[in-house]
Amino acid sequence: MLILTRKLNESITIGDSIEVSVIEIKGDQVKLGINAPREIKVFRKEVYLAIQQENREAAMASAQLPVIDSLIKPEGQDS
Repeated sequence: MLILTRKLNESITIGDSIEVSVIEIKGDQVKLGINAPREIKVFRKEVYLAIQQENREAAMASAQLPVIDSLIKPEGQDS
């Protein structure tokens, strides 16, 4: 892990297209500004982990769908 020290209004650059700036420092909180291309998704870590968990649960649910598919009759098919 790279650890950098930045002051208010200073920034770091990641690659050629991402800039992270220190916008505000208040007590033990630091407000960061992130300038990145739209195609790069930026999430707070707790949000990212929640999305990953939901994706895992959705994948588990979709693994059970073939059982349901066998109960659905295609149009025009009578039994």
